[in-house]
Amino acid sequence: MGKLKFARENVKENKTLDTWKVLIVDDEPEIHSMTKTVLSDFIIDERKLEFLSAYSGSEAIEILKNNEDIVVILLDVVMETNDAGLIVTQKIREELNNSLVRIILRTGQPGSAPEEEVIVKYRINDYKEKTELTAKKLFSSMVTAIRSYQDLLTIRKSKDGLEKIIDATKSISQERSLEIFAEGVLIQLISILNLHNNSLIINSNSALSIEKNENNYKILASTGEYKDEKDFNLIDNNIKDLIFHAIKKEKTQFFEENYIGYFSFSNNVSYIVYISGCANIDSLDKRLTEIFSNNIAVAFNNLALNQEILDTQKEIIERLGEVVEKRSKEASKHVFRVAECSYLLAKDYGIEESQCQLLRMASPMHDVGKIGIPDNILLKPGKLTVDEFKIMQTHSDIGYEILKASNRIMLQSAAIIAHEHHEKFDGSGYPLKKRGEEIHIFARITAVVDVLDALYHKRCYKDPWPLEDILSLLEEQKNKHFDARLVDLILKDVDRYINIIKLV
Repeated sequence: MGKLKFARENVKENKTLDTWKVLIVDDEPEIHSMTKTVLSDFIIDERKLEFLSAYSGSEAIEILKNNEDIVVILLDVVMETNDAGLIVTQKIREELNNSLVRIILRTGQPGSAPEEEVIVKYRINDYKEKTELTAKKLFSSMVTAIRSYQDLLTIRKSKDGLEKIIDATKSISQERSLEIFAEGVLIQLISILNLHNNSLIINSNSALSIEKNENNYKILASTGEYKDEKDFNLIDNNIKDLIFHAIKKEKTQFFEENYIGYFSFSNNVSYIVYISGCANIDSLDKRLTEIFSNNIAVAFNNLALNQEILDTQKEIIERLGEVVEKRSKEASKHVFRVAECSYLLAKDYGIEESQCQLLRMASPMHDVGKIGIPDNILLKPGKLTVDEFKIMQTHSDIGYEILKASNRIMLQSAAIIAHEHHEKFDGSGYPLKKRGEEIHIFARITAVVDVLDALYHKRCYKDPWPLEDILSLLEEQKNKHFDARLVDLILKDVDRYINIIKLV
């Protein structure tokens, strides 16, 4: 059999090629040697073949478990048993759930595995008798299998991109939804641009999604060369020039081998998508890209508008918290520190990110009810009388009444925190006398960090406490005032919390 060459002219000299992984499964060593010799010069889309060898069905399964990127399997039927290859096929599809890999069944004993029965019963992709598998037919089978694998991978990548975009829609109230959406846009656009040009979508494609806000540039998502890059200033100057050109022209375009998508939100805010390696894109793919780009322009605008609303809500809540803080002459930035410590403690407690962010935004309103407390009580430098303390306690109910009517989840959460952050774990707190886990976790978290910060800083009625005394109090009040699990989390890594508490 002669050696075969494919698309050799497309290979650039001295270029390091990625490979297509091919698994040869056969109990005859000479079959392995012959196959590797025949296909040694096989190249498709500038990628050679990389061969893995297994001499039994069980060995093949172990190799597949450790190599999820195998593209083609050349599989013998009769090995350690007469149906070993068929058993391997079932395990690949049903146990490993690998529907991508292309399986070419090769048999020297066709009577033991009749073609019609095998093709119908087993999810194989090709069936060849070893006697008919000439070099030419082996070459053709390999091309067909790799092309089929590429098409399936394109569909899967496209599906992954759509799922990312759907996830962004579902999580539209989360602060990072814009970043999640931007990542999905990159995946989806790369899928569209590779849909008909017979090239595999690989991680080496360089792609960026960028937010431009006035003259500031923020990388929202990236792949390939710039994967995980966050600093726009570190991007290659040639790429930045293309981005600046697209912004100046205010249009989406293909430029040489690059795609530049431009999406304007307002006079100050726009979004730019850059994708490299877009050579040989046909007119159909360009049209699909144009349609998709028009659709995501609307989505970018909606997400950005939602983000602006979230940022506005967050700022209003922080400002209201600061109003109360300044009126009661409490330490500067108290509500900011409580918000940041609450977020950190919620993360350490294992609460999901969206809820941690919600707590961070809602906790600055914990003392909003103090706007209803008279100055002579709120600002009294000494100890409150019994009657004065009863009036001071009403700030929890006042805050709850102010916030409870809102339909916004952020303000609903703030209402709960305002109402319950003076409850105590043993049931001796106020105003509801709740105990233990009856107290909302948001309120339990806010309660302990509120006390931690209040004791550390000077107030009109007290001097700051030494840190060791504060930590001793937290330890002493476990399962009394505070949830012991929360106290333990703070004490376990107290420096991180104190670094926030120290901020002024």
